[in-house]
Amino acid sequence: MEMEIAPSGMENGKWKLRYANNSNYKSDTMIRKEVFISPTVVDEIIHIVEQSQIRGVDDSNWVEPDQNRRRQELEVKISNEHIAFTCVEIGSSLDVERSSDPEGMRIFYFFTMDLKGFIFSLLEMHFKVKPIP
Repeated sequence: MEMEIAPSGMENGKWKLRYANNSNYKSDTMIRKEVFISPTVVDEIIHIVEQSQIRGVDDSNWVEPDQNRRRQELEVKISNEHIAFTCVEIGSSLDVERSSDPEGMRIFYFFTMDLKGFIFSLLEMHFKVKPIP
């Protein structure tokens, strides 16, 4: 699953949110969606990043993915700041508690869940089959 938010180059200062997911569920194809979001939504995403304390996390002690285990990655670029994390896919909060860095993994886990929930809500509102009257 990939999500990217970048300036769209359009007038009115809108941003483009791109979503892609290659779940391979029942040999499904790649799901791709794009929506335009306002600067206010981008500000809220930046607020989520700032409140999460993800910038203070270090993934150097996390289990590295190998050929037998799926990987989970997160990359955040805001202005001149760039952070990136890689670990074995987290299946549940139990994986977080059993890790070598439960506090850092907890911040990472809940941050990714919050961000995914927010992004999926935006996509669901935009692609709703029956618009709200």
